[in-house]
Amino acid sequence: MAGAGPAEPPSESPSDPSESPSDPSASPSDPSEPPSGPSTPPSGPAPEPSAPSEPSADLARLAALHGVATSYSPSPDRTVAASATAVTRALAALGVDAGTPEAVRDALTAREREQAERLLPPTVVGWGTGMPPALAALPEGIRLLVRTEQGETRASAENLPPGVHRVTATAPDGRTGEAHLIVAPPRLPAPPAHSYGLLVQLYSLLSRRSWGMGDLADLGELATWAGRTLGAGFVQINPLHAAVPGPPTDPSPYRPSSRRFPDPVHLRIEDIPEFAYVEEDERGVEGEGEGGGVAGAEDLAGAEDDRARRRDPRQDPRRDRLGDLLRRAAELREAVLDKGALIDRDAVWAVKKAALEAVVNEVPLGPGRLAAYRDFLAGQGQALEDHATWCALTEVHGPDWHTWPAGLRDPRSPETARARYELASRVDFHSRLAWLTDTQLTAAQRAAREAGMPLGIIHDLAVGVHPGGSDAWAQQDTLAAGMSVGAPPDAFNARGQDWGLPPWRPDRLAASGYAPFRALLQALLRYAGALRIDHVMGLFRLWWVPQGQPPTEGTYVRYDAEAMLAVLVLEASRAGAVVIGEDLGTVEPGVRETLRERGVYGTSVLWFERDWEGDRRPLPPETWRADCLATVTTHDLPPTASRLTGEHVELRDGLGLLTRPLDEEHAEAVADTAEWLDLLTGLGLLHGHGTSGTATTEEEARIQAVHRYLLRTPARMIGVWLPDGVGDRRPQNLPGTWDQYPNWRLPIADAQGRPVSLEELTASPRLRALLDVVRTCSDRPGGADSTDSADVPGET
Repeated sequence: MAGAGPAEPPSESPSDPSESPSDPSASPSDPSEPPSGPSTPPSGPAPEPSAPSEPSADLARLAALHGVATSYSPSPDRTVAASATAVTRALAALGVDAGTPEAVRDALTAREREQAERLLPPTVVGWGTGMPPALAALPEGIRLLVRTEQGETRASAENLPPGVHRVTATAPDGRTGEAHLIVAPPRLPAPPAHSYGLLVQLYSLLSRRSWGMGDLADLGELATWAGRTLGAGFVQINPLHAAVPGPPTDPSPYRPSSRRFPDPVHLRIEDIPEFAYVEEDERGVEGEGEGGGVAGAEDLAGAEDDRARRRDPRQDPRRDRLGDLLRRAAELREAVLDKGALIDRDAVWAVKKAALEAVVNEVPLGPGRLAAYRDFLAGQGQALEDHATWCALTEVHGPDWHTWPAGLRDPRSPETARARYELASRVDFHSRLAWLTDTQLTAAQRAAREAGMPLGIIHDLAVGVHPGGSDAWAQQDTLAAGMSVGAPPDAFNARGQDWGLPPWRPDRLAASGYAPFRALLQALLRYAGALRIDHVMGLFRLWWVPQGQPPTEGTYVRYDAEAMLAVLVLEASRAGAVVIGEDLGTVEPGVRETLRERGVYGTSVLWFERDWEGDRRPLPPETWRADCLATVTTHDLPPTASRLTGEHVELRDGLGLLTRPLDEEHAEAVADTAEWLDLLTGLGLLHGHGTSGTATTEEEARIQAVHRYLLRTPARMIGVWLPDGVGDRRPQNLPGTWDQYPNWRLPIADAQGRPVSLEELTASPRLRALLDVVRTCSDRPGGADSTDSADVPGET
């Protein structure tokens, strides 16, 4: 992996890869990876597979008709055949019986007949105002009728407005066909030219006001400071998706319960307006969901007695309770910032949940707030009701819906409807938390834009969801049962990878007009100036691993990339948002070109930018692509100080992660760093340290130099890993570890390992000196300063 030795490009994986089998009933996963069962060793020779039979000619034809691959290429000069078993099980997950030769022939005949007889596929895509190619290719004499999203009826599919429409085709013989028609702009608008911003894991960014982990108020403060003081254009954060509840809660942000709804653990409790009134309103509210109503006359009766009790603290046990919550929150914060403790997400949530129970159950919403909440409920509809119901059911039956009573495993069953009614107050509680979190997310983006940031907050979309979580329960009809997303064996991981994330079924997505994907994007783009898509190659294909099988027994399943991209471009353009794809590692030929054609940016990491097919030396900066977010490091890689000193090698050696002797790994890391330093020196980017420069140490000078290098590239977006600004040594996530390393639980720390608060960060001369170097990007020709703010995407 990229964390040790030379900067090899990473294998195909999302931000949080795993090497263990997917099993939704298994014990809680490793904090650093998303497996749902016991992890296999991260290194060592791959097991010798039994000689698998290759698919027959008929099975291969059937697979091709359903988008199931029968081979893959781990390298340009090598092709590996998928086993017949892998292909058969992937087809079974798509509802196709291929278990016997006779079943294969029957399914092949049925599929070929279906495709020959249908007039239209389930979803048709059009770009811009031209005729969609699939409709233009229809035989003469076929009449079209288009019902637009805007309510119009048209006889032509040309010059349609962007949207998701319905089209009906009628043949001369009377046959008809209907399809969803997705019309998207040809490409996304470009982000502001040459902007820079900060990259940070929000939980690690604690202020002296947070409750033990970074929260949304901290995010707003960071964005406001960076925008107003330093002219930063964005802040990119980790996914804030809702987690599967613990304890223990999996701290990885890349294996959530739901990608559509955010996690209320990120709330700043004091910023909830009703919190200020908890002590003043001790009366429970009956009626609209315990706290969903408006204060009436009966709520005011006895107010004088209430005030009398409040004047005498001995008669006000609630005052003691709130004081206790605030003390516990302070203890959690101080434990991390002052005593070296790890971030304890479960402890933070326990305190916040207790406070939120008081807020929701004891303080009625005012008329305006109640109206806003009702609008949110109406807008989110069934999806929010399902998510809140799942949350309520976990409080009774545990966090994995596979272990619930049979009737509750179906979100549409009579048993679930009855449980929803019986748990109405808890369903309302969790719905309210989703709304409160949404409002604070929106406030953070508003603060960033008001601070002058052209983009604001860049949110992160994980590859998939936990198999036992909310989305997997509510979207069972859209997910492939018995399958998990992963990666095939390659030169960097001979065993392959299983990430423990159930994939979407491409056929069900197409049949629905990609409704689940559209709803997911709409939810995230409500409060995002830009969206990072982890493992963006998944829009094209995903490696499906059958449950209970090793990753070597998987195969690729294709998605309609044109339709997925059309939905992405449509929804992002509606929101005025930029899209950045994480396209590191093994990327299928043509994928990056297709993404660039549609205006989706890529991701370039300095340590991986080498001439891998030539002399393997660092690339000159002018050869980098322009349409990307360029960074020196990421959350999955060592911080820059650790990389430059070689400390990352010692860390991995101490955890038993090296596959070669320490001396070899260290020598290779030193040589790798030396090549970069030679290039930086040759380009005149490595300035001396001391009184004549902005750097006070050689380490600072080198970190500044690699960022000056980024400014020499054509990259339109430059990202600074915030911990690099204070010399942090510890990676936030160390792939390949289980409980040996505290993944996703570390606060930002300085070069000595001392946690640094948000207040200290913003006052740090070292951070300021680094950002003063990078902010010069706005002075480059065509830079952000020359962009008219009225044309900048991301305005909400």
